Order: sequence, then structure tokens, then C-alpha cells
Amino acid sequence: MATVVSKLSVSETLEAFNAILRKVSGDKAHASVWFKESSTRNLRSRDFLAPQAALRALFADGQVPNGVIERVFSLKCPGVPPIESCQKGPVGLTVQLERPAVFEQILKDIPVYTRPCQPANGHSIILNCVPLHGHKGLDSLSLSHLRAILVTDHLAGVLRVQGMDVHLVPALGDEEIQRFLHQLRVAWPSALETSPNSEDVLTIKETLRRCPYATLAETDQNEAVYKLHLKGFLEKQQEQEGYDPNLDVFLVMEEKLRHVAELQNVALQCTAIAPGKWCGVVHVVNNEEAFQQQKVDLLWKLVAPEALATLQKHLVCGPVKATKCSTPMSILQYFQLRHSQMYEASMLKYGDLSQDETWTENISVLTSAAIRFEMLSTAHQNQILLDLETSISTKGTKSGAFVMYNCARLATLFETYQRAAEQGVYPSFPLPSELNYSFLREEGEWLLLFKSILPFQEVLSQVMPLPISNGGLRTTASTEAICKFLIQLSMDFSSYYNRVHILGEPRSHLFSQMFARLQLMKAVREVLHSALATLHLPPLSQI
Repeated sequence: MATVVSKLSVSETLEAFNAILRKVSGDKAHASVWFKESSTRNLRSRDFLAPQAALRALFADGQVPNGVIERVFSLKCPGVPPIESCQKGPVGLTVQLERPAVFEQILKDIPVYTRPCQPANGHSIILNCVPLHGHKGLDSLSLSHLRAILVTDHLAGVLRVQGMDVHLVPALGDEEIQRFLHQLRVAWPSALETSPNSEDVLTIKETLRRCPYATLAETDQNEAVYKLHLKGFLEKQQEQEGYDPNLDVFLVMEEKLRHVAELQNVALQCTAIAPGKWCGVVHVVNNEEAFQQQKVDLLWKLVAPEALATLQKHLVCGPVKATKCSTPMSILQYFQLRHSQMYEASMLKYGDLSQDETWTENISVLTSAAIRFEMLSTAHQNQILLDLETSISTKGTKSGAFVMYNCARLATLFETYQRAAEQGVYPSFPLPSELNYSFLREEGEWLLLFKSILPFQEVLSQVMPLPISNGGLRTTASTEAICKFLIQLSMDFSSYYNRVHILGEPRSHLFSQMFARLQLMKAVREVLHSALATLHLPPLSQI
């Protein structure tokens, strides 16, 4: 059946299917029943399923009323793909899409599905990476700190492609840390325009002098500081959910005053640039420092009443521990270890590459990919255990290097086609509208389209749904989603690529299938590149 021509969407399709069941059952508050299939085995016979157990909760004995199947089958609304069949079986209601038509609609307009949309409309977000405040050189940063930095950097990449105006705090003046982050492809701001000056700090001190919750104190170095009584302040706040009940006395040092002054400066810039727009702050912090950051949160609210109107959330990262490591490993030692392991793995596969500048750069990118995937493939709130004794390879299916390896395979595929076309072996590439997508009948081809290309933009938007409005102090983000998505896509692509000859014999009757497959590979390549961009990893053309 034909459907309304529009950008196809998994979420809109599920909502349309669920709306039919809700209307028929009269249960408007019932949770979603339908879900998208993801397993290879189930996708051989269906694409969407309303399980029998869920149907029994809606209808007596799970008996679906007459007309539901026809209404699903005949569904025509924006976002819903063409439907081949809707059937009732032992497992429940199943839907299979009209696959050639879905291939055609998506692959004729690849950028619509592979390049992120930008719906945020000028809203701003401040990502405050807490470990980078008050740093005392590279040696002062732990593996847990590195995780928080990479989480912040990835969130910035994801939010920017959604159209958010992202501000990273603090601005860094430490050149050693800057150089190290540059090795990991972290482009952290080093400009000092957001750094607080002495007048900003003096203004905060003057506010504290008049604050009923603050008393003046002195340290052993005769440094004037303030002692805040946070419990009394918290009791007067309407929203206390999430704050630690043990918060009480906070001895405010100069470092914390500079921390708050910089946040305040950036927040004021955001409201000046886009007055009336939503602005939020996410403090990315490792769990050992989460309690202290709650104090900084309250200090800001105390000295700047306008901060009460700014949404502050705390995204807490779990610890990173190295197994079988008797002494703590510095982040520089960790980077050097992974770099040497990647170099050794490349040497075993390709021989001595030390004189090749391109390969030297590739190994640097591969090291960065390996570290990012190690730090980001686990949900941010969970602990990471690093096995540093086990070396890494260029083809382990759970690694960032594996993703980069398949990215390079795609580049090689198109380079091979281009050279052959220039030599007259293959004809030039037709327009997408001229391709015959009915030739895409392989199981692996549907897996790539349905599991990765079609839902890609929705995966991006689910990393951190905007605007952030959940209750409580803490927020969570699916910071592991993109890494897991890339690994699954690479596994599906690798399986397909190893089994199917995309560039076939140069015979005219085989060209239509070859071009349809190449168009699918174009979409896979675009998704890979877009997803890697959120990790600030450049795609490799050889490995």
C-alpha cells in the first residue's frame, strides 16, 4: 500500500500503530505496545511487533477486534513507511514493510536520513567539565577525570548537531593539558574571554559579605574565605530533591569563587546572545567529586539570584579502575600504553610503518578511537574496569579500531569503483532516482537500512533529549549509545561485505544491482561519518 510521502520515522510509525490500538481499546493511558524488531532472525519475517502478552492486557484473551489489522495495513500518515502486510499470529500482531519501496524512499534522499537535523532553535547549554577546574597540571588528572572530559566532549558534539548553542567551561590556560587533549581530538576552548577577572571574584565576595548564610573565616595562610551554612539555605528552597542531606558547612576557597564567576559570565553571555531562549547547565563530574559540586551549585545560587532561574543538572560519571595495576596509572601513561599497543598491532599486520607520515597519523587516530570507545561504551553512571594487560587489535569487534577499520574498507570500496569507472570498466554512477532498488534483496541489506540508516537521527536525539526537564538534581544521558550504534553497524556491514561482492563482474546485466548496492553503501558511509563526527574522530581512508 502507498503511504504519504515524507521522511520516514520509527518513532512516528510506532506512535501511529499505538494510536490505533489505544483508540480501539479505549485505553488512552496505556503504555506503548508496538516495538521495532532488531534481531536478525526476527527481521526475516517481520519488522514491527505488538506482542501477544501486551495484546492480552488490552483486549480480553488477546483477541484483537475486527478491523484493527485492516486499519494498520491501510495506515497513511507522515513518517509511516509503506506496509506490505499486517497479520495476527501466535506471537502477536506483526507488520512487514514494503521493503523495495522503503529502500527507494530512503536511498533516493540519503542526506535527509544521515545528516542530523537542527531543531533546537537557538537554545543554549553550558557543559561544565568539573575536573578541569582548579587543575594543577596533567599529572593531577586521573582516569576518572579523563572519562568526564570525554563524556563532556562527546555531549558537545551530539548537542551541536542538534542545533544547540554549546558552551564549554572552563576555558583552559594549561598548555600541557591542551596538548594532551589535542592528541585525543578534544578541541577544548583555550581563549580567556570567559575566564573570570579579579573584579568578578570581588563582586562575589561582596555578595557573600552581605549574605545571611555566610561568615568570614581565615585559613592558615591568612587567606580570607567564607564559611557557608548551606543547610539553612537549602531549607528555604522549594526544590531540594537530589541534594545530599549531609550538605551543611562549605568553606569557600578562591578556586570555587573563580569557578562560579566563570559559570556566571558564560550564563550571562548566553542570555545576552539569545534573550528569551532556554538555557541550561550540566555539570559533568566524576562520582568522587559529586558531593563538592553540589556545594558549588548552591554557592552560585546564593551569590547570583538569577542562577535560580537557570536549570542546573549534574551528570555524574562512575569511576574508572585499571585491573591488575598495583599503582594508579596516569592519563598520560594510559595514552602511551594504548598508543604503543596500537602501533605494535599495526606492525604485526602491515610491517614497519614508522617512516610513513600518513600511517603515523592513522595510528594516532586509532589510539584516540580506542580510548574514546573504552571510556564511552559503558553507561556514564557505571564503573569502567580497564584491562590494561590485554593488548588491542585493529579488528576486535568491540573496539573503536574495528569501526575505523570498516570506515576505511568503505573508502577503499568507492576508490576502487572510481578508478574502474575512470578506466571505462564500469559506467558512471546514475542518479539516485534512476536506480532499481528491487535488486536489494539480501538479508544483510535490510539489516543495514532498517537497524542503522533509518533510525540514525533518532539515536542521536535520544543521547540527551532536549530541553532537559526531568525532576531532581541529577540527569542522565545515553552517552554510550553512539559507540554501541557504531559497533553494531560495523558488525552488520562487515558481515555483509565479507559475504557479498558489491563490485561485480563488468557485465551490463549486473550493473543495476551493483549500483543499488553502492547507493546503500553510500548511506552507510554517511551514517558512519556523521556518527564519528560526534566523537570528533576523522574517518580513515586506509588502515
